[in-house]
Amino acid sequence: MGDAVRITANAVLPARREDVTLVTADGLRLVGELSLPADRAARATLVLLHPLPTHGGMMDSHLFRKAAWRLPALADLAVLRFNTRGTVSEAGRSEGRFDNAVGERFDVAAALAFAAERGLPDVWLVGWSFGTDLALMHGCDPRVAGAVLISPPLRWSTPEHLARWVGKRLVCLVPEFDDHLPPAEARRRFGAAVPTAAVVDFPGARHLMVGHAEVVLDAIVGTVLPDVPTPLPRTRAGPVERRQPVIVTS
Repeated sequence: MGDAVRITANAVLPARREDVTLVTADGLRLVGELSLPADRAARATLVLLHPLPTHGGMMDSHLFRKAAWRLPALADLAVLRFNTRGTVSEAGRSEGRFDNAVGERFDVAAALAFAAERGLPDVWLVGWSFGTDLALMHGCDPRVAGAVLISPPLRWSTPEHLARWVGKRLVCLVPEFDDHLPPAEARRRFGAAVPTAAVVDFPGARHLMVGHAEVVLDAIVGTVLPDVPTPLPRTRAGPVERRQPVIVTS
């Protein structure tokens, strides 16, 4: 097995990875990737909804890249990530154009339909920034067990959208220094509409959670699979690929 090595930002752990295409009800083809545990069945599924594409958000944004590269091996999770309409990454550009969280409802629906068609278990949405609005507005579906919201700005989401989530698990990971929605305001707004929503503070963090990826992944796993010990391993004895991500902008 060899000596344990540090799981760094460019570490890619073993998984079965497949380039996939999601087809929306309005006829668009979206670029995506499905990552599964290498040698066993997934215990649960994360559908990742990325940050604002007009400000650089995509399926390769750092938290989501690390989730896909680590969590199938460390937590037996299936990870589905994709570019919403008009969004580009190293994997390619999804068809269509950014639609201010309106047409993106078809993108979320296409991802959930894909997860159902593949028989992926226990589906959770993980939204980040803009992706949290997509989750809240378009993701409250009977097939969804719950949602983890990273740095939710509540830019497009209304109290009516939030109220739909009463009865489902909703966990909000809120940076201490978030310019969009700091923890106290997040507690007020979520508490008024979804009293059961949990708001978790991230001391010292800002909106993009740079430098906090490991604890964010721990929080996601601890929510979705609470029996998996966290913190997750920070080192690994075994195969580790090193990959330099190519960041593509529109």
